[in-house]
Amino acid sequence: MNYLKNDLSVKSTDALIIVDVQNDFCYGGALPVPEGDQVVPVLNDYIRIFKNANAKIFATRDWHPPNHISFKAQGGSWPPHCVQDTEGAKFHPDLKLPSDAAIISKATDPRKEAYSGFDGTELADMLNKAGVKRLFVGGLATDYCVKNTVLDARKLGFPTVLLLDAVRGINAKPDDVKTAIAAMIQSGAEQATLEDFQETFEFPPTDDSDTEVLAKKPLIKADTKKRARMRPRGKYKRVRTEQ
Repeated sequence: MNYLKNDLSVKSTDALIIVDVQNDFCYGGALPVPEGDQVVPVLNDYIRIFKNANAKIFATRDWHPPNHISFKAQGGSWPPHCVQDTEGAKFHPDLKLPSDAAIISKATDPRKEAYSGFDGTELADMLNKAGVKRLFVGGLATDYCVKNTVLDARKLGFPTVLLLDAVRGINAKPDDVKTAIAAMIQSGAEQATLEDFQETFEFPPTDDSDTEVLAKKPLIKADTKKRARMRPRGKYKRVRTEQ
């Protein structure tokens, strides 16, 4: 299936990939991403949109052994975080992952760093077996795991959309987030926010007693239904690319 650029109507062959929205990357965690908690309510809206479209939902998570190479005690850059089976490794409690969401554990080898959701996992095979044709990606952190997941998705040939209002970055060095977003866009990924999506609203069926009334006002009813179907999500405004 070929997708037109900027066609953001969600289809059953699309997939939402939620990257590492775990306690340790949120407020009070071992390695908090600034404003990381703010992606949760936005991602919950995306989850609802994708569920309504019968699209697939995947959630990646860091799932480190206690002696992981990325930790400072082993010569890495980070404090211990998202250690397997700890509270910090759990998904944020307000993230409304559906029961059928596929969970992808990454960075499980103590000798190997793995930022991408595709690195050392079965994610690519699972997407292909599910018939997924296009990916929408949000989560934490923009300049590390989100970036690498998007870049790998593009290398694998998946049309990919970066959900700008559903990501936050660490920005350890000035312009890290800006540079990461530029790299993703250069790879061919597109950008979107919730306001770019339109939701379909279903009207309940009418009984026969309404037939005469509807016949008198066919144009009014059709116009009302069209406006309802095309009502944009106005409560979210486009975010700056510096997210």
